[in-house]
Amino acid sequence: MDRDKIGRAPNFTTACIVMFGVNLTWILLFLFALWGLVAAVFFGLVVNRWVDWLAHRRQMQETS
Repeated sequence: MDRDKIGRAPNFTTACIVMFGVNLTWILLFLFALWGLVAAVFFGLVVNRWVDWLAHRRQMQETS
């Protein structure tokens, strides 16, 4: 039974961050090609606001 022990899960944080950047890049390029710079900038600002909100929320949880 000891040989069936479950090991630690690998850390995929770096892969997740890289893929977020890749996906963000193709989405912004797609929006730019479809509707122009205004839509791409607006989407970028929305994502920036969302990331700032997540960082603020995380900071509030750490101080509690």
